[in-house]
Amino acid sequence: MPTFFYVAKAFKEGNLSSGFLEAKDEHDLARILREKGYVLVKAELKEEKKKFRFSFSLFGRVSLVDKMMFTRNLKVMISAGASLPDSLKTLAGQAKSKRFKEIILKIEEDITRGRKFSEALEKYPDVFDEIFINMIKVGEESGKLTEVLDVLARQMEKRHELRRKIRGAMVYPLVIICAMVIIGILMMVIVIPKLSQVFSDLGVELPLTTRIIIYTGDFLAKFWYIVFGFLFIFALLLRNFFKTKPGKSMIDFILLKIPLFSKIVVKTNSAYTTRTLASLISAGVPIVRAISITSKTLPNIYFRKALSESAGYLEKGGKLYEALSFHKDVYPNLVIQMVKVGEETGETSAILEKLADFYEEEVENITKNLSSIVEPILMLLIGGAVGFFAISVIQPIYGLMKGF
Repeated sequence: MPTFFYVAKAFKEGNLSSGFLEAKDEHDLARILREKGYVLVKAELKEEKKKFRFSFSLFGRVSLVDKMMFTRNLKVMISAGASLPDSLKTLAGQAKSKRFKEIILKIEEDITRGRKFSEALEKYPDVFDEIFINMIKVGEESGKLTEVLDVLARQMEKRHELRRKIRGAMVYPLVIICAMVIIGILMMVIVIPKLSQVFSDLGVELPLTTRIIIYTGDFLAKFWYIVFGFLFIFALLLRNFFKTKPGKSMIDFILLKIPLFSKIVVKTNSAYTTRTLASLISAGVPIVRAISITSKTLPNIYFRKALSESAGYLEKGGKLYEALSFHKDVYPNLVIQMVKVGEETGETSAILEKLADFYEEEVENITKNLSSIVEPILMLLIGGAVGFFAISVIQPIYGLMKGF
């Protein structure tokens, strides 16, 4: 027997009621409701969702920008007096991502059927993280949903801006390195085999470096598909390994030890920690719960572990600055001291927000100067590679001229 979702109106009070009922058809559903004292207003057959289509749509990621715009616009519409379901319908029409549009419409359906907004969001943990859901829950309970949405939107804007600056700073070194690799491969595949033939015809005794380059070039020219196939498979395996816990721990440990990148990692994770904690505490989330949620959002595994252990320490009655003081290897002393001041003055949220602003500015300054720091290193690498090629090619020619 099919299941219907219905909206019905009571005969006497005129109150609306909704839910699910099994019935043969809509006439049978209307009869069942009539016997209960209701008149049927709307009925929808609960069909099996198009499973293949839904599973396929999971491949579409919902970007941080999409969520940021959704949150900002939702806050504006609710502040203007629009109902939550109507606001969601409007925002679904504006969504660029097909998958995000489907999710918003499903959330709107759940709310129409009597679910809370936070409960509807919980069905999509890959889109709406714990921070988002918990803050919405606090907003519903306190009646300050618009204020919470504003805090969420500002937090996402700050996070997006920080990511953009870090990625922007990495573009220049990556472009130079990729160009070096491509030019090197072209030299080995096109130029070196021709030189090899010349040296072979002249019968010159070649030094070790020249022989290494020639053998490598000949191998690449003949078996390039094997080399590229191997590199592709190796890159995939390496990528999958770095997604595992041991792999993530290894790369995070290395990044914390490289002098230049360690500063970026420490300051970025400190900024994420303080910004997220400030948002959650200001929204009314209990401190232990806020720390636990924040620990799951940090990019570096060692910062996550430190914050997770801090949450356990607070559950036993300790203070946050005391908990963080056990992790001075990851969290700077400034964070610990400022958190201590915040706890003593009762202004933890405000101080954390100022700390977040400070560390975001620090990351911006580092990323601005990154190209000027990396440029000399890249020049040395390029110079070394060019010098190695030049010596390896010129040395046998010089030996040949000396023989004459």
